[in-house]
Amino acid sequence: MCVSKWIRIIPVAFVMYMLAYMDRINVGILLPAMQKDLHLSASAAGEIAGIFFWGYMILQIPGGILATRWSARKLIFILMLLWGIASVACGLVQTEAQLKWVRFLLGVAEGGVWPAVLVLLASWFTNRERARANAVWMSCLPVSAMLMAPLSGMLLTYFDWRAVFIIEGLPPLIWAFVWLAVIQDRPTEAKWMKEDEKKQLLETLRREQLPTEAVGYRGALLSPLVWGLVLMYFFWITGFYGYTMWVPSVVGTFAKDPAAMGWLTAIPFACALVAMVVNSQWSDRRMNRIQHVAIPLLIASIAMVVGQWVESPLWQMVLLSITAMGVYAPYGPLWAIPTATFPASVAGAAMGLQNAVGNLGGYFGPKFVGMLKDTTGHYHAGFYLLAVSLMLAALITWIMARSSAPGHRTKETAM
Repeated sequence: MCVSKWIRIIPVAFVMYMLAYMDRINVGILLPAMQKDLHLSASAAGEIAGIFFWGYMILQIPGGILATRWSARKLIFILMLLWGIASVACGLVQTEAQLKWVRFLLGVAEGGVWPAVLVLLASWFTNRERARANAVWMSCLPVSAMLMAPLSGMLLTYFDWRAVFIIEGLPPLIWAFVWLAVIQDRPTEAKWMKEDEKKQLLETLRREQLPTEAVGYRGALLSPLVWGLVLMYFFWITGFYGYTMWVPSVVGTFAKDPAAMGWLTAIPFACALVAMVVNSQWSDRRMNRIQHVAIPLLIASIAMVVGQWVESPLWQMVLLSITAMGVYAPYGPLWAIPTATFPASVAGAAMGLQNAVGNLGGYFGPKFVGMLKDTTGHYHAGFYLLAVSLMLAALITWIMARSSAPGHRTKETAM
């Protein structure tokens, strides 16, 4: 295994997307202050959190294609600058409508980053490394949530929510230039890599590729496997973001101080980080993806339901942590499936489609939780809905495993 690529690529990509995710979900911590200042209902707050994903879907497929045919490195550099500007702009709004528009534009700017990074990682990491590479990079999600919660909570102690948006929007404008200086699109461009390591890696990647002529863009985008992944990802992300956006508000019901709420909110995401790494390593060792996606989602669904029946803050935190582990753990194994199933020339478009449609669940999850909170006066009904969504995602995953045609499976995917 070439150690240098893990040291050179993963940390820079980790920080890059950690900043993106922080700028996406910091609205969850800031919602209570925003609701009071802008006079928002819980439903309106949920829509502000979720409207990001209508913008997020726009560049998903184009981003995957541009990363494949042009440059993932240059595309992500441009998008980092754009989302940094949009994040800062969130702190300059004066009305609910303005905030919705800026959150939508933030989604557009971040939209092409995810498929572009997955294309980049597929150019550097083999199938047997990919779940771990995906998970180590994607562990930036819980790490970002861990850092964002106490950081935003502490900043709220000294600044208003507008200043927090501006402060947290500046780092990507700086890191974009670090990304541009350090990252290369392919091993052939890496002057820092030993020639024998480069040759061995390129040969392994070449052997793993399916014949390009077997699957074109049309075949990939119409594949039953891709649409199965789209559907399950939609239900998963509905539960995922519905949970992620509202966790601070739930913790806030028993932790009234903003700083305390921030630190307590970080605990479930710390547990999620461990679950992501362990689950991905186990998946790579067994070369099994489906079980390592479906079982954590079932566990999260059950924990979410049980959590509505306990009143002790301690047990609420325990169940919130178990749920976080379940909703985050599948990331590495799931995103190893498309890159092992389709040729590199079309995998970016397939992943873009999956992420585009699937991430609309990021709109509906927070929105429905907010609507049900307004209707019922508590979070129980909303979290029951999220639990059902996660259970459906697990069920669809198992159905895909049983019905996937042999032509859509590889030894490496081990579905």
